[in-house]
Amino acid sequence: MSWVEIGTINDIPRRGARCVNTPNGKIAVFRTMEGQIFAIDDHCPHKGGPLSQGIVHGASVTCPLHSWVISLETGKALGADEGCVKTIPIRLNGDSIMAELELPAVAAE
Repeated sequence: MSWVEIGTINDIPRRGARCVNTPNGKIAVFRTMEGQIFAIDDHCPHKGGPLSQGIVHGASVTCPLHSWVISLETGKALGADEGCVKTIPIRLNGDSIMAELELPAVAAE
């Protein structure tokens, strides 16, 4: 696992999200109204909807396809729905957003 810069805090408006392509696939990076940053896989566990296009409220996102609510902290579906998406560890380095990603192995020469 390695820490990789995936953007800056200024790239994401409060209560907004961005989709980021990584070697591990697409992840959704969210910024709450309070300025917290979270990252999860960019697909709803229900029908694969793009969570980065959902509505951010508190520390949750509502899927734009079928209104499932997903916790940004745990990746778990809330309410009566069941399912989970992978959360990605995030840290800030100044304004840079760093994600802990599994990078593909580099072949030795």
